[in-house]
Amino acid sequence: MTLHLMSHVLCPYVQRAAISLAEKDVAFERTDIDLANKPAWFLAISPLGKTPVLSVGQQSVFESAAILEYLEETQPKPLHPADPMTRAQHRGWIEFGSSVLNDIAGFYAAVDADVFAARITSLSAKFARLEAQLIDGPYFAGSKFSLVDAVFGPVFRYFDTFDTIADFGILTGKPKVQAWRAALAVRPSVRDAVPPNYPDLLGIFLLNRKSHLSALMRDRVAA
Repeated sequence: MTLHLMSHVLCPYVQRAAISLAEKDVAFERTDIDLANKPAWFLAISPLGKTPVLSVGQQSVFESAAILEYLEETQPKPLHPADPMTRAQHRGWIEFGSSVLNDIAGFYAAVDADVFAARITSLSAKFARLEAQLIDGPYFAGSKFSLVDAVFGPVFRYFDTFDTIADFGILTGKPKVQAWRAALAVRPSVRDAVPPNYPDLLGIFLLNRKSHLSALMRDRVAA
């Protein structure tokens, strides 16, 4: 039965599902949704009106966490650890990844310098916690790629664009995090979870936020 992923080109939560499907070598279709003009058929299968949604035949699963768990239970090549305790801990780190995404959203939407600085502090602290957690690499738990990696691939992708604007120091002094970021960037499933023009689309999105970061971007272009 063909799986069909309802997507938005910039959504990091969609990328999680796309990465998982690619790692499992599962064929799937992908349809991008205009979230500013959501079609009625999409709202019928997405109670929260958000992406991702995974359709399986006549049934659908919404919310990325539920989709990832469904894929773990129904598809080959598990990405969760087999040990129950380690698996539970990985689920916790997936939630941690979602909190990092929330801070990233606050970072690029901050309307003034004080809020912007507070988000930088919060993000720096979260990545310092990750630096302390990481072991030998190249991935979160060592040599095996896991769902935690699928979650943080889209997180680090934001920094590829942020780094072109300025050095905000969020990842500075965190060599394990930087090595993890580099390993995920070249992983085919992570790399191919977005289209080639993703950086341009993200740049346009950030510039149109009319935020403190947008102002920094305009200043950089004008300089």
